[in-house]
Amino acid sequence: MIATTSLRTTKQITEKAKRVATELNIPYIDRNDQPIPRLYNVYECDVLVVGSNRLSIYQLGLNEPLFFHPNSAMFRVKRFFRGEIDPFLKVSKLSSEMSIVDCTLGLASDSILSSVVVGKKGHVVGVEGNRFLSYIVRHGLLNWQTGLKEMDEAMRRIDVVEMKNFEYLRSQKDNSFDVVYFDPMFEFQVKKSDGINKIRQFTLSDPLDEETLEEAKRVARQRVVLKDHWKSTRFDRFGFNVFKRPTSKFHYASIEL
Repeated sequence: MIATTSLRTTKQITEKAKRVATELNIPYIDRNDQPIPRLYNVYECDVLVVGSNRLSIYQLGLNEPLFFHPNSAMFRVKRFFRGEIDPFLKVSKLSSEMSIVDCTLGLASDSILSSVVVGKKGHVVGVEGNRFLSYIVRHGLLNWQTGLKEMDEAMRRIDVVEMKNFEYLRSQKDNSFDVVYFDPMFEFQVKKSDGINKIRQFTLSDPLDEETLEEAKRVARQRVVLKDHWKSTRFDRFGFNVFKRPTSKFHYASIEL
């Protein structure tokens, strides 16, 4: 990975890009009007582009960059404000002042919705093991302006932790959170999911195993929640109660404690 600036750069953006490179301990490269394919050819690695409003990761072999954008979370938050039922909230049973640790943060859609629901007196932690993904998501949560005050405030309240979820859970005391949540990479790949394909390279390959689940049950006060492909073997293997959705390719499930 190298860091550089957007094509239309300024002194401030250049300084920001150098700071990002230092914080991530990766080389900073002057853009010099070079297109991304040229940087691929010269440096043979992914490229982190620092712009005025966002950080984007251009991955070798993919045409579109990976960047933080709360698109899906915004749709879900607006539906929540209209009183509509979100399947994740139905299963997790989140409400005001509760706490949740999202063990597979990704682009933070579930964590954003959770933070809106639990409010200022609640607590949301998002755990992400990949340092590049956790970095751009943390930056996005702190800086993105959605135009919805409640949502912006909720994003700022999320604590992003760069750590493997097993290590994080093991470091927590018993009954530290009301809910522990997992949304691992599905055992069966969903076709035509460009968003998943962009993020797949940055997700850790550690499977959800018995040891991690036991830690989750120790840390959770109320329940452990899993989102997975409808064909997943993990539901039965770990004893989850599945809330089936006939028209969806994935289900939510819980273990009540």
